[in-house]
Amino acid sequence: MRLSFSLLGVLAIFTVAACAPPTPREITPDEPADQCGAAGYKGLIGQPRDILDKMSFPIGTRQIGPEDAVTSDFRPDRLNIEYGSNGRIDSVSCY
Repeated sequence: MRLSFSLLGVLAIFTVAACAPPTPREITPDEPADQCGAAGYKGLIGQPRDILDKMSFPIGTRQIGPEDAVTSDFRPDRLNIEYGSNGRIDSVSCY
């Protein structure tokens, strides 16, 4: 009888522990937030889209227009350059 109460106590502890919220993950110094190097291309924001034709970018860089379909997979090492219907670059980011 005592063994069954001990087992119930252990199960109760594990059940409560499973309900605890996860701790947020912090970015470490060896894991930079700007893995794709977007900060180096922020000067493109506001420029005409045509300027991209004269530049070279890392392999896998996406130039995304207002009507373009893109995959939703998250890759923090992929550079994404988005431009609007006005033909100007709106954002440069990693995803």
